[in-house]
Amino acid sequence: MIPQKPSQEDYNNWHQDPNNWYLGMFYYNKADKRMFVPKKLKWAGFTINFANSLAILITIAFLFFMYTLIRLK
Repeated sequence: MIPQKPSQEDYNNWHQDPNNWYLGMFYYNKADKRMFVPKKLKWAGFTINFANSLAILITIAFLFFMYTLIRLK
């Protein structure tokens, strides 16, 4: 049996659920497989889903890259 892709209604419900927002600004939802999700204020852009391991890995790699660039100056 093939798992169904979440509907737009599921995405909207997850986004509005305060339990998926840590400190009101960090999105964490294991059921949501998206790496980038709209911020709580949708007009403000996107944030990462901290439950997505690939998103965490990319964030750590980016921070390490920025740290390395700063240290080379």
